[in-house]
Amino acid sequence: MNIEAIKTFGDLKKSGYQSKSIKDELRDNLRNRITAKEDTFTGIHGYENTVIPELERAILSRHNINLLGLRGQAKTRLARQMVQLLDEWIPVVKGSEINDDPFHPISRYASDILQEKADDTPISWIHRSERFAEKLATPDVTVADIIGDVDPIKAANLKLSYADDRVIHFGMIPRANRSIFVINELPDLQSRIQVALFNILQEGDIQIRGFKLRLPLDIQFVFTANPEDYTNRGSIVTPLKDRIGSQILTHYPETVEIAKIITQQEAKLDARQQDLVYVPEIAKTLLEQIGFEARDSEFIDHKSGISARMSITAYENLLSTAEHRALRSNDEKTTLRLSDFVGVIPAITGKVELVYEGEQEGASSVANSLISEAIKTLFPDYFPAIEKLEKEDYESPYQDLINWFFEESGFELLDDVSDKNYISQLDAIAPLDDLIKKYQPDLDKTDNYFMKEFVLWGLVEYKKLSKHRLSEGFQFNDLYGSYISGL
Repeated sequence: MNIEAIKTFGDLKKSGYQSKSIKDELRDNLRNRITAKEDTFTGIHGYENTVIPELERAILSRHNINLLGLRGQAKTRLARQMVQLLDEWIPVVKGSEINDDPFHPISRYASDILQEKADDTPISWIHRSERFAEKLATPDVTVADIIGDVDPIKAANLKLSYADDRVIHFGMIPRANRSIFVINELPDLQSRIQVALFNILQEGDIQIRGFKLRLPLDIQFVFTANPEDYTNRGSIVTPLKDRIGSQILTHYPETVEIAKIITQQEAKLDARQQDLVYVPEIAKTLLEQIGFEARDSEFIDHKSGISARMSITAYENLLSTAEHRALRSNDEKTTLRLSDFVGVIPAITGKVELVYEGEQEGASSVANSLISEAIKTLFPDYFPAIEKLEKEDYESPYQDLINWFFEESGFELLDDVSDKNYISQLDAIAPLDDLIKKYQPDLDKTDNYFMKEFVLWGLVEYKKLSKHRLSEGFQFNDLYGSYISGL
């Protein structure tokens, strides 16, 4: 259809255009996508067999939708992507404040102009990208904001009495007629404001300052809510929940691999940073494991959730730490080090809510413990597991390495040491090479030094070595050798 040639209502009727409700638009276009085996929601990982099928079924049912889940679970992104299921262009009565359908006008303005000009009524077209409205629910939101109010300035300019419905200034919801309207954090909306949504959702009535208008608004509502909000900050009133067709539960990534895909997709990195810093795959895995440890930590409030943004910002910080180090040591290229993970601590402390015990430990201490636990969890995936109790005749595969530290007075890895010195320091620990060749024979050479450091940190977590934070780096020792040699 050539929309540029359709400028009046008469042109529109001659074109054979058939108007339909927004819910039918979404339904019809979704049916076409499913039939054509096209992805409905792109760039959203881990929901392929859970959230997305439920959301598609809700759209096919023409339901208003509530996406219920903890923070950082792509609820708003899902709602925004629904715009792609709308028709690309729709006609509206030109000049209408509420996107009146010329075939089914609902405002006084559109009805009057259609009655006056009939087929000569001017038509304008709006793109689907303009048919999305979003409001964050906050306690200060008023009925006037979302429904409307009487506008005394309009009354004065048009010389109208307050008995004339033309003095009404429409709020956000009427102006979103024939659009997707998202209310984020619905439980934060005051109960009296939630009550104002009842008739809009069910009967299509709105009341503004004594005016009872029959406005059958054509809106696809999408609400988002955090389950914690039901008890802490507020609640969704029962009659409103009853009017929402489908409630869909979102969730965090179920595997580290899915979490890695999300982080790599969402992290905002400078191209120069990516060229400068090589990131071993095990480092990406370790970063995501920190988030999984946080969701199980006794020091963190699980009800508040661990947003996917924590891993994303931590990854950005991680690369910035390596970049900062390389710039200071004038390295043209560098490989990420495990000691660079100290740089992710600010990203962790700003994203987690601590319980009382966590507050007692301190945010930085909890962040460090999460990194330690992540290393401890991953270590058996790469090297033989270390048991707490070992048999007397058991020969540990780490004994040569432990002996090396027993004979040395102390091994230090400084934060800003150049790549050349970093490599030579780790190469000096001969048993490390033997261990990696035996248990990780297919390891990429570029990942070799990260893995060497990973072994040292892993042995620390399993109480085979000790590690101390210096002002400029880390020092590794055996557990008792330094004490004995001192004696």
